[in-house]
Amino acid sequence: MADKPFLTDIQTLRERARKHIENGAVTEGYSANRETVVKLLNEALATEIVCVLRYKRHYFMASGIHAASAAAEFLEHANDEQGHADQIAQRIVQLQGEPNFNPEGLLMRSHAEYVEGTTLVDMIQEDLVAERIAIDSYRDMINYFGNDDPTSRRMLEGILAVEEEHADDLVSLLEKMG
Repeated sequence: MADKPFLTDIQTLRERARKHIENGAVTEGYSANRETVVKLLNEALATEIVCVLRYKRHYFMASGIHAASAAAEFLEHANDEQGHADQIAQRIVQLQGEPNFNPEGLLMRSHAEYVEGTTLVDMIQEDLVAERIAIDSYRDMINYFGNDDPTSRRMLEGILAVEEEHADDLVSLLEKMG
């Protein structure tokens, strides 16, 4: 190992903290391209919003012998996705961006699609497809953020774990239905 100091000297840290104080959490040490990160997070936000809307429709439209258990799962997932959307929006604001809640272009920004499905099986399958899209999409974002934005990376890692859990739940529902 080279003789490299572990930390920046305290005086330098203090001086840097006083510069551009209006930038809040975005310090000189933030090495990611903030504009790109905000763009990606707004795409993740749109994805979560589309998923909330799709899950809510499925919750209300579920019918048939397995409707009660499926509807309960749809509602739980919708609430989880809303929580993810809130987390992402807050992170965008921390990065001095603006969360894009504009319904115009929502589907264009979203990585997931909004497919209603006609039967309960169709609905579950479409939700599963959307979860699989989110899983791959968030994994790509996590890799992109790397050590340049560890806060956004960790946030998405937490969201990714829940999305993987959702996918497992949906596969279990499909298995129950034969």
